[in-house]
Amino acid sequence: MKYLKIKKKLTLLTLLFGITIVTFNSCNDDDSTITTTEVSEVEVVIDDTDFEAIDWTTETHSKDADPNFDEVFEDNAVKRLDIVITETRWQNMLDDMTNLYGAFGSVAGGGGLSDSDEDPIFVPAEVFYNGIEWYRVGVRFKGNSSLQTSWQNGILKLSFKLDFDEFEDDYPQIDNQRFYGFKKLSLKNNFDDKSMLREKVATDAFRNAGLVASHTAFYTVYVDHGDGPEYFGVYTMVEEVDDTVLDTQYSDNDGNLYKPDGDAASFALGTYNESEYVKKTNEDEADFEDVASLLEILNDDMRLSDPETWRSNLEGVLDTNVFLKYLAVNTVVQNWDTYGRMTHNYFLYNNPDTEKLNWIPWDNNEALDIGKMGGALPLDFSGLNASEWPLIGYLYQDSVYKTQYDNYLQEIIDGPFNVATIQSQYANYSALIEPYATSEIAGYSFLDNSSDFQNAINQLNAHVTSRTAAVNDYLD
Repeated sequence: MKYLKIKKKLTLLTLLFGITIVTFNSCNDDDSTITTTEVSEVEVVIDDTDFEAIDWTTETHSKDADPNFDEVFEDNAVKRLDIVITETRWQNMLDDMTNLYGAFGSVAGGGGLSDSDEDPIFVPAEVFYNGIEWYRVGVRFKGNSSLQTSWQNGILKLSFKLDFDEFEDDYPQIDNQRFYGFKKLSLKNNFDDKSMLREKVATDAFRNAGLVASHTAFYTVYVDHGDGPEYFGVYTMVEEVDDTVLDTQYSDNDGNLYKPDGDAASFALGTYNESEYVKKTNEDEADFEDVASLLEILNDDMRLSDPETWRSNLEGVLDTNVFLKYLAVNTVVQNWDTYGRMTHNYFLYNNPDTEKLNWIPWDNNEALDIGKMGGALPLDFSGLNASEWPLIGYLYQDSVYKTQYDNYLQEIIDGPFNVATIQSQYANYSALIEPYATSEIAGYSFLDNSSDFQNAINQLNAHVTSRTAAVNDYLD
């Protein structure tokens, strides 16, 4: 079979008896003659590299622009994002999902979730926002159990990852393309959250407590994969840690950033495994001394024989103030899908300014509820196996760190997770998104009916009241 890659100037004249006749301009710029070619079979590939990025401005598209948080992460708005993907590329995405997780609407392999650690494929797509186009943006589905479960349940409201210069090598016009200063963004589908507020409110609580965490905002997402825009529902836009979180919330972004996943993410004795301390920066440098030291010092018997020295050594590699405040927020708001129950959903960043590992929370759609898998941890961590989860267990067993943790609990319910503050947020955010949430359509929603949304808001209001009472009881 002969293949001709022909640019946009081709004209397909006829197809007859298996003979394709194609007329196209000669590839020789000096030869203006028209050539007719006959071959037995021709695969016509339209070259989509010939375009002009006419909407490109420094402010909207350039790497030279500072991240515009007011534009992209506006709290009191629901903005619209349109993703346009060719029919073929969309089908490639769906076929890839089928290969990874089985047929859409059915459980792969007869039951359970796949243990595949392979990410879905990126394809080029156009992104439109406020009448402006971003070109050949890398788009893929994202998530782990939430992605698989949604797919297997026949819900096409899937989370997306956007990378605005993923395909810059293929399309020089988009070299260092950004979305108002952001290279990468996540569109979270609010899986298992009928209120659609948990990701935002929980992440707000971390940030309002003075911790490093992502910015978030509400968006409606429409996807056009050949038949016009389809409403995929209300999403939460989440700032990527390995992009602008490091760039804007630390003075130096050159440190090691890890997204641990697997047994080693527990930091239990004997679990050290470099492949599970997944690097997101400095990937080519075989330097894991910081996480190796944390595991070694954390599990050192000196914590019992000489706790003062143990604390000093630990604080040389881990910012314990950050971790204990994170732990207080996470336990107050209740989030089971992270450290203490699950060996994932957090980042560690070695801050070059202090040379200490900083804890950064991630993926909070399952927060603000007792949860699954045994439920969120109690405030006193009763029932926790300290040796399996030493970052919680061993620090809580230390009287100095326990006192600090207890003080943070009081600070959290008085401040960022105060009942009046949070219930006001619930009122504002729910009024904001309700028209868009309750207009989601079957097959693109986790709501069974419109009343599910308000019932979920009522549960959140009751939850914050109960958590304040629980902290007061614990501290008394």
